[in-house]
Amino acid sequence: MSTHDHRKSRITLLDVARHANVSRATASLVIRKSPLVGAATREKVEQALKELGYVYNMGAASLRAERSNTIGVIVPTLGNPFYGELLSGIDNIVGEAEMVVILANSGEQFSRQSLLLQRMREHGVDGVIASLTAETQPDCIEQIADWGLPVVQVLRHVTGKLDYAGVDYAGGMQQAVDYLASLGHEDIAFAVHGPVHSAYRHRVDGFRGAMLERGLDPELIVRVPMTMPQIAQAAPLLFEQERQPTAAICFNDVIALGLAAGLYDCGRTVGHDFSLVGFDDVADAEATRPRLTSVSSTPVTVGQNAARLLLERIAEPHRAPQQIVSKTYLKIRQSCGPAKAFAI
Repeated sequence: MSTHDHRKSRITLLDVARHANVSRATASLVIRKSPLVGAATREKVEQALKELGYVYNMGAASLRAERSNTIGVIVPTLGNPFYGELLSGIDNIVGEAEMVVILANSGEQFSRQSLLLQRMREHGVDGVIASLTAETQPDCIEQIADWGLPVVQVLRHVTGKLDYAGVDYAGGMQQAVDYLASLGHEDIAFAVHGPVHSAYRHRVDGFRGAMLERGLDPELIVRVPMTMPQIAQAAPLLFEQERQPTAAICFNDVIALGLAAGLYDCGRTVGHDFSLVGFDDVADAEATRPRLTSVSSTPVTVGQNAARLLLERIAEPHRAPQQIVSKTYLKIRQSCGPAKAFAI
């Protein structure tokens, strides 16, 4: 720190008050944006702040208020653009409350998630929004709440004793199956990957239920690797089934984009030779060619819902747990076409 910056950091609120010829209490009200101060006085104090280079010590103020004005967010991966959009929604609401987000990645590891929760508690975050790992048991996350740390589950539901913001996954699967069936597809695969958590189960159950409702085979479930290059290489798995599919619904858009690349490598044209539906409708769905038909799970909205639930929980610690489940809608683009009369 330079000598000049060091001098600025030592300017006190009393110095500002004297410079502006007001009381220290009035200067404090101006800093805290209180509506009790008149416009002329506010302008005078703000000018003094600027001239003296006063720096408001947010940390000390938070300690006095027993609040840190920080929110912890734990996600299972940073490789899926869905979580970037989710974080944008969280940050929108948290920012309006003049709070900041501390982001952490559990890497789908329960031990790391536990460490992150412990560290966030030690650093005094006011609450946590977490997309929990598959290994998380109800008593594990309920214990965090017993510490007095407000927790909101997002996307993955573990316990009814804590707030939850999620998505109607089954409804989204119903829309995807209905759309493909309307195009004449009967042999529809569901491409999945990753650990088995509540979001996984709800999507698989939703797919099976929608297929059975139409009298179609619900068991054409194909498991693919995690990364997009590996998914592309795994595209031939779709055609190693007893009944070869003419279409596939994907667990998320990462799988859909990977399979689109793999199908191209196999000499198949998405939207003509094979129909593909993603899930989540991230920004890349519009950018790829052909444009990807995808079930929108509105990640920004889900993030906003989770942030609102957490702020309400912080304000009212003892209220009953709440759930907000967002509806999905199918965004139809170019990656689907009529089923062919011949086997693919």
